[in-house]
Order: sequence, then C-alpha cells, then structure tokens
Amino acid sequence: MNRTQFNLVGLSLILGLFLACGNKPKTELDQNYEKAARYFAADESFHPILDEELEVFTKVFNRNLPHQDTLEAIYTSEQEAVEMLMKNETWLAFTTRQLTEKEMTNLKARNFIPRIMPIGYDGLALIVNNQNKDTLISIKDFKRILRGEVKKWSDLYPGSKLGDIDVVFDNPRSSAVRFCVDSILGGEPLRTEDDENIGAVLKSSEVVDYVENTPNAIGIIGSNWLNDKRDSTNITFRKNITAMKVSRLDSATVQNSRRPYQYYIYSGEYPLVRTIYAIVNDPRTGQPTGFANFCRLPQGQMVIFRAGLLPIIKDLNVRQVNITK
Repeated sequence: MNRTQFNLVGLSLILGLFLACGNKPKTELDQNYEKAARYFAADESFHPILDEELEVFTKVFNRNLPHQDTLEAIYTSEQEAVEMLMKNETWLAFTTRQLTEKEMTNLKARNFIPRIMPIGYDGLALIVNNQNKDTLISIKDFKRILRGEVKKWSDLYPGSKLGDIDVVFDNPRSSAVRFCVDSILGGEPLRTEDDENIGAVLKSSEVVDYVENTPNAIGIIGSNWLNDKRDSTNITFRKNITAMKVSRLDSATVQNSRRPYQYYIYSGEYPLVRTIYAIVNDPRTGQPTGFANFCRLPQGQMVIFRAGLLPIIKDLNVRQVNITK
C-alpha cells in the first residue's frame, strides 16, 4: 500500500466515525424525555389552583418563547402521580408528601437527582350539608369517625336526627386519605373493609356534589375547592355546602374551633394543614423544572395567595375584617 492509498483509507475511517456518531442510537431516556416533559402529574385535589398556575405560566412563556410546547396537566391520585414520576412518565409531580427514603434511593440509583420544593400550604376541609346544623368538631371526634368507633351523628351530637355518618373522600389513593391515615390515625388504616359508612368517589367536585345532596354526609377535600371566586378577600366559602369548624382540643367550642380560612392556616390555628410540594426529577432542566420554579416566584405565589391558600413566601399583611354568615 502506498502513502496516497493510506491517506485515503485513513480519511474514510474518520468520515465513517463521524457518520457513526451522527447516527448514534438514542437511549431510552432520550426517546422518552420529550413525551414525559409535556406533562406534570398532580393530586386531583389541586386541580383549581394548578390550572390557574398553568394558565399564567403558559401566557408568560408563550410571550417569551413563542415556539414552546404547552405543558399539560394529568390530575389523578397522589399515589398515581408519584408512581408516574418513578416510572419516568413525567418529570414533575405535585403532592402533599415528600418522597420516601426508598423512592429517593431508587431514583438516585438510576442517576437522577430529584428535588422537592414546597410551594404553599392548604387546609384539609371537612364539609357538611347545609341542613346539618352541627358544624363544630374536634380532632378527637374526627379520629373516632375514621376509626369507625362513631357511626351516627347522634353519637356526637345528641338530638341529631341525621342518622348514619356518611364519610366520603375524593379518591381511595388521594392525598386526603393518606393525610388522614398518617397524620390523624398515626398510620392505622381506615376502617373501611366492613364499614359501608366510609367510601370514596373519584373527584373533589364529586365530593362537593355528594355532600350538597346528602344531609348526613361529611366530605373531606382540599380547601382550595371551597373559595367563592367572587370574593377577593378569601373569607367567603361556597354557599352550597358548609365547612366545619375544627378544634385541636378534645371538645370543640365556638371559641376554640376554626375553619380553613387563609389566616388560620397562616397562624396555625386550623389544625388540618398540609404542605404542597413540587417534586422535580427533570434530568434536563426543561419546562417541568421551569413550571415548578414558577410556582415559587412572585407571580406563582400570588396565584396561590389569591386562591385562598398560604404561599410559601409568608411576607403577608394581616388586617381585620368582619365575617358574617
């Protein structure tokens, strides 16, 4: 082989290498990233607040990045949202819990670096039909209901003629169920196997509808479903149902019980408060990361504030208002 032939062969090898690099097969992560980056998953109870966040976020990004794809929401149960995150079906999930040690270990073993960002606080609301005049309840009595120890309204309120206490959750795998099991029952399961008085529908809106039409029902939902959108002061709840006043003490009175108003979440007087987390597992710091960060920025925090929830940035002015009912 002469020198000219050697150079030609060498050049062919180099070109071949470049072509091979250009046709390098995509990894499974490459193939799935864009699809998963189009969506975020969230517990269905945050549907109202996250829809508002997404609307503002989309307007801002469409103005600055006209060709940016629109991020879409998948509203499901809290557990399903976490499972989607673990399976790389989404890079962002909104929950009321952090990842477990096992979940964190699983992601890190796959070279992911998950981030958990609190974005705000809400209250878990207990709602009853407007015909129910017994609207004070203690955490102790609420726990007795969940355990199945108390099944009739008259067991809590002598003289009540409403009959059985019909408990309804938004979803069997929702954040509301998990909160009640972990924070109210101390890890004990709900007494549902042989108790027809405790059940679940599929959506928070269905809980509201059910309670509105069922005099003996008590519903458990996120407080962002309660606010009357016409009231900018966040002190008026929906008229078709009643939010119960809840007490930390063993006996509930008008003086020691609170509804999940924004101020009582802020002051800690309302006892059923949850942290809302954005869990980000985005390997490329794309749009899911941008949306999670947006929820913590002033614009995103203002959306949370106007929805009647408590922003994570607590630079708030407190003023006196008169509440009438």
